[in-house]
Amino acid sequence: MIGKFFYTPGSKKFNITPRFHDPDKEERDAREQRIKDELGIVDEKVDDGKPFRPNVRGQFRRSEGWQAKSSEKARRTSNTRLIVLILILTLVFYLFFYSDFTF
Repeated sequence: MIGKFFYTPGSKKFNITPRFHDPDKEERDAREQRIKDELGIVDEKVDDGKPFRPNVRGQFRRSEGWQAKSSEKARRTSNTRLIVLILILTLVFYLFFYSDFTF
């Protein structure tokens, strides 16, 4: 028990291995690039020096709007059901306790 009182855990090791590492593909790509450089073949891909920037902003806004509309519709129907249920229960309560109506 006394040994646990002064126990300090050691630091945890961080080791990450790449998930999709294919050394054969890297060798093949390097070899193809070397051959293309020797033959003077230019890739069709033109690099203008600008970093790649995907157009994600508009896609998120569109999807949020779609979900907001469907959730708003679900909320509205839920509220309508609740109001109708309360009205029916109020009517039944009134007829049962305050009316001369007998079953």
